[in-house]
Amino acid sequence: MDLEFTSSHLALREAILDLCSRFDDAYWLNKDRVGGFPEDFYRAVADAGWLGIAMPEEYGGSGLGITEAAVMMLAIAEAGGALSAASSVHMNIFGLNPVVVFGSDEQKRRALPPLIRGETKACFAITEPDAGLNTTQLTTRAVRNGDHYLISGRKVWISTAQVADYMLILARTTPLDEVKRPTDGLSLFYTKLDRNYIDVREIDKMGRKAVDSNELFIDGLLVPVADRIGEEGKGFQYILHGLNPERVLVAAEAVGIGRAALGRATRYAKERVVFGRPIGQNQGIQHPLAISWAELEAAQLMVFRAAGLYDRNLPCGPQANAAKYLAAEAAVKCCETAILTHGGYGYAKEYHVERYLREVMILRIAPVSPHLALCNIAEKVLGLPKSY
Repeated sequence: MDLEFTSSHLALREAILDLCSRFDDAYWLNKDRVGGFPEDFYRAVADAGWLGIAMPEEYGGSGLGITEAAVMMLAIAEAGGALSAASSVHMNIFGLNPVVVFGSDEQKRRALPPLIRGETKACFAITEPDAGLNTTQLTTRAVRNGDHYLISGRKVWISTAQVADYMLILARTTPLDEVKRPTDGLSLFYTKLDRNYIDVREIDKMGRKAVDSNELFIDGLLVPVADRIGEEGKGFQYILHGLNPERVLVAAEAVGIGRAALGRATRYAKERVVFGRPIGQNQGIQHPLAISWAELEAAQLMVFRAAGLYDRNLPCGPQANAAKYLAAEAAVKCCETAILTHGGYGYAKEYHVERYLREVMILRIAPVSPHLALCNIAEKVLGLPKSY
C-alpha cells in the first residue's frame, strides 16, 4: 500500500498554498477582529477553478475525488487561514453532494455551474434548536400544495446564511407519528433563501468571525416541487450519503490547523532564548511538539484512508468517523501545546495560535460529536449494542 501523495497531489497542494500566500496572517487576523465574509479569498478560489474540485466535469467541475478535495482543504487550513478560510469554501466541496448524486439533470444544470463559478453561494440548513444530532426529530414542516411546498420552522448553526443565495434544507413532509420509521417522511430541497420569508439572525460565537453562523426563522417559504431533490420522504437517506465526505474534509481541515499551529510553535521554540539557550532545546518543549507531530501524522493517514475508500465507492463510515475523531482531538491538543510553547505570548492575538485554538474547537463538536463518532465505531466495527 502506497501511503505517499502522488505527484499530482503534491502539485495540487503547491497550487493551493501559492494561492493562499496572497492572503497573509494580517489578512486573517483582521477578519478575526472585524468579521465580514472573506469575499476576495472566496473569489480567488473560484477564479482559479477550485470550487468545483469534486463536482462533475459536465457541469463545470474538475471531476476529482474527495481525496483531492481533502488535499486542498488541508492546505487551505494549514496556510494560516485556518477554519475561517476553509469554511468559506468547503460548502461548495461537499454540501451539494446529495444534488450531485440524487438530483435530476435539470437540477444539476441549474444548481451546480453557478456554484462552481462562484456566482452563487449556498448554505446547509439541517440542524434545529431542539433536535441536535437526532435528525429524525426535526420539526420544520414542508406541506405540499399543488406544484409547491410551504416550509415553516427553525434551523440553527447554519453557516454562511448571511451571504448565501440558496440553501439545502431538510424538512418533514410526513408527520412523525404517521411514518413506519423515524427516518422516513423527511424531504430534501435545494431552493432560494428568500429573506422575505426567512429571518436570518447571526450568532455571536467563540471563533471564525469571518464566516457567520446563524439561526433561521422560516415562515411560509414557497418552494417549487421542482426544487425537491429525489423522492418525497427519502431526504434522510440522501443526507446520509453526504455525511462521510463532510467528515473526511473537516478532518483534513483539523489536521491543517494543527499543522499551522505546530509550525508556529516549532519556529518560536527555535528562536526564543531563555536562560541562555533556545527553549526548543528543553525536552519539556520538545516532547509535546513531537507528540503533536506524531498524532497529526496518524490522523492524516486515517483521513486519506477514509477518502480513498469513499472514492472507490467502498463502505467508509467508521473510517470517516475515526478520521474526524482523531484529527479533531489531535488538532485541539496541538493548538493548546502551541500556546503553551509560546508562554504568555501565546495568549496574544498577534502570534495567531490563540486564534487557531478558538477556531479548531468547533471541529471537536461538529459536524458530529466525538461521542457519537465513537458510538458508531463501537456498533459498526466492534459489534456492540447500539447505544442511542
